[in-house]
Amino acid sequence: MNKLEFSNFEPLDYACTEAINTLCTNLSFAGDGIVKIMVTSSQSSEGKSFLAMNMMRTMSELGKTVVLVDADLRRSFIASTFGVRPAKMPGLTHYLVGMSDAEGVLYETDIEGAYMVPVGRAAANSLSLLNTPRLTRLLDWLAKQFDVVLVDVPPIGVIIDAAEIAKSCDGTLLVVSWNRVSRRELNESKRQIERAGCRVLGTVLNNVFFDSIGSKKYYNRYYRSYYTPRGEQQGMKRPRGKKGEEADMPNMAQVDQIKIK
Repeated sequence: MNKLEFSNFEPLDYACTEAINTLCTNLSFAGDGIVKIMVTSSQSSEGKSFLAMNMMRTMSELGKTVVLVDADLRRSFIASTFGVRPAKMPGLTHYLVGMSDAEGVLYETDIEGAYMVPVGRAAANSLSLLNTPRLTRLLDWLAKQFDVVLVDVPPIGVIIDAAEIAKSCDGTLLVVSWNRVSRRELNESKRQIERAGCRVLGTVLNNVFFDSIGSKKYYNRYYRSYYTPRGEQQGMKRPRGKKGEEADMPNMAQVDQIKIK
């Protein structure tokens, strides 16, 4: 089988690791038949590709076989950010135009239990490539080979590609950057996904300041220190704000599940 490795896949901090562990565990209760999971957002730079990559790694660590399909045909964040090597290889675009079969674009990664279908070449005419039966056939074939199929797609509020890909998926995770996206934009993204016949499994709140959500104060100040060895707690002190108060600590990778009402 083809092989690839990641040269720039950094480990997560404690809080983000626990949050993604919780998310992956919750997904196991999404119901039978939820195998092909699309990961998208309303806007660009909300962290969807970061989440998809770390879900792949976490799920594989939990004992599942996982494949990540990089379906952002116009501008792949994964290829440039995580240092996918080799850089040039047959990928999804090659499969969609008939230049390769499914096995030719499936790669074993350097993470045990994790596989990937890279994007291949960037494509300006991405919608015409995606609007073919070949994409559905590929995802259905992968769903028979793996426990979970993650599909990283462009922002649904920016490019229509995500709505087209949603037709071939069982469910969608919608990544939301804290205090950035309006309720109207979220509702429109939700409607587009549902119009494609795909179920919205939930949303993931990203770029959160711990103290922006009251429940996180207890988690950050008490829960984390309880599970940290005594010798490590000295390095976990929070910076002081004015009048000796503790300052807010941003965690730019924190994720939480929320619902759109």
